[in-house]
Amino acid sequence: MSTLDGRPEPSAVVPPPRRKAWRFKVLLAGVVLLLGFGVYEYATLPEATAFERENPKSTALMEQRAEEAREAGKKVRRRQHWVSLGAVSKTAVASVLVSEDAGFYGHEGLDTTEVRRALEEAWEKGRLGRGASTITQQLAKNLWLSTDRSLFRKVKELVLARRLEDALTKKRILTLYLNVIEWGNGVYGIEAGAREHFGVSASQLSIGQGAILAAMLPAPRKRSPSSGSRALWKRAHWIVDQLESVGRISNAEASDARGDIDRLLGRTPAASAEAAEEDGGDDT
Repeated sequence: MSTLDGRPEPSAVVPPPRRKAWRFKVLLAGVVLLLGFGVYEYATLPEATAFERENPKSTALMEQRAEEAREAGKKVRRRQHWVSLGAVSKTAVASVLVSEDAGFYGHEGLDTTEVRRALEEAWEKGRLGRGASTITQQLAKNLWLSTDRSLFRKVKELVLARRLEDALTKKRILTLYLNVIEWGNGVYGIEAGAREHFGVSASQLSIGQGAILAAMLPAPRKRSPSSGSRALWKRAHWIVDQLESVGRISNAEASDARGDIDRLLGRTPAASAEAAEEDGGDDT
């Protein structure tokens, strides 16, 4: 199409070759820079071999919490007592696995199906949710990264989780995880969590107590046993149900554990049902 004076319509104007070449060069430079940045970040990420026998003196999460406390003008609090995996109640360990990563011993650090779903959801919503994190990924985040939910941080987490799996045994990964994971304000590790919330050592945790600690992990500073959280109560009961269904505990032990949870959290099925009706079914 052309105008009356013979000149082509504006929409039909084709960019000159030089402009096309310039755009291509800019695009290519951007891709090269992005790839270079990715290679640099990958090369500078920490290795996990140092933790084969050595325990970390601190973690990125501990440092972040300490900085948050200082900025708020509060005293930095840190409770942590390292223990071996054998010094933790077996049912408490089973509760954590059931709650956080039932396939822990079967994967190599990543649950690919859940990761794909989480990334698809992140792309649609523009933000990353909590899901898809295996115990190995959670350990990587606690050791080296921040708590932000950016996609870039998630990619780092995936790389570091793979490094943990390559360098360490499953037993070592689980031991590290249980000793550094956050279990309340300034409380790190299951030994400190057991002492803080129940006044016992990790080896003495009852089935109900272990289930409550495991149920805290999605939001340990909000879902403390003294918080009155209905979500914590529901999750702890669900964990006991799972332990019973896979044969880790007997029917009698499950029944006792449910009663223990109700007593420790000050809730009963009837009371929780009434609370659910009053608050419209939203978890606290």
